[in-house]
Amino acid sequence: MPTFARTMASTLTDALNLLSKTTPRRALNTAQIVGSYALSKLTGKARHWGLPMALSFEPTTSCNLRCPECPSGLRSFTRPTGMLPDELFKRTIDELAARLWYLIFYFQGEPYLHPHFLELVKYAADKGIYTATSTNAHYLNDQNARRTVESGLDRLIISLDGTTQQTYQQYRVGGKIDKVLEGTRNVLRWRKELKSSTPRVVFQFLVVQPNEHQIEDAKQLAKEMGVDDVWFKTAQIYDYQNGSPLIPTIDYYSRYENNQNGTWSIKNRLLNHCWKMWHSCVITWDGLVVPCCFDKDAEYRLGDLSQQTFRGLWQGPKYRQFRASLLKGRDQIEMCRNCTEGTRVWG
Repeated sequence: MPTFARTMASTLTDALNLLSKTTPRRALNTAQIVGSYALSKLTGKARHWGLPMALSFEPTTSCNLRCPECPSGLRSFTRPTGMLPDELFKRTIDELAARLWYLIFYFQGEPYLHPHFLELVKYAADKGIYTATSTNAHYLNDQNARRTVESGLDRLIISLDGTTQQTYQQYRVGGKIDKVLEGTRNVLRWRKELKSSTPRVVFQFLVVQPNEHQIEDAKQLAKEMGVDDVWFKTAQIYDYQNGSPLIPTIDYYSRYENNQNGTWSIKNRLLNHCWKMWHSCVITWDGLVVPCCFDKDAEYRLGDLSQQTFRGLWQGPKYRQFRASLLKGRDQIEMCRNCTEGTRVWG
């Protein structure tokens, strides 16, 4: 793993960078969200004040890889594949920028396949919004690496699900580990040459059974390369009930537990509330607003930005009804049954 001192310094720098985005309107908006969420939990009656403090925007559903637990990789979407229109993105950001604190350029697909991806990053960064993305790093050539640093991107999460080609390709089907490492080095080199403190570069290791033996190798590789941190993330498995060869044997890294009767279940108890429904949402490339990243096929559509403003749908009847249903019984919502609300294991 990166040295403790370097990781702590990077974490502190990142935290200060995020705090530097604070404005009175963003602080007030955060207070409104927290207050309405706490009151909703206490009373069991859904209410919401303010606008989202965080947002995920999907640049594209296209991807160059074929990962087995990913709709983009499997080409299994029922919704269309496409690229985020610049105008839709800018119009939404203009509406929300004064209160929006954190923007994730990722949902499904590979962000760097969008032809104007880094221009969109810069558009948001220039408005003082903290920006982050997640990539398989196959398109971080020298030019894109430099433009990434120059765009103002604050955090770059690079998927590293194995340290050798043999292991890496078992999940990242069609991927090349050498391209990932080359792209990482390109960004780190340009960050140094341009004397920039951003983006913070993080390896994210999705722990599955085929790669769990390389956890320590991933830490060592990150240390040798000068990567700022390594995150070990538990994997969501769609058909987990009867087991899966992807479920790790190391219990600490698994979202699921073996019931010893041939069936598996989610470890975490489903609670009848969800912070994400109050502070954030996801927008697909074509402007559909969905509750969170678990709704990969946009089945729970709470609005359409091609037909209404964000503010109108955020406080609209569909969103109010969805929040209310969570407080009544989260297990009654199909999407929520396989949700562990952002379960992640930090290395």
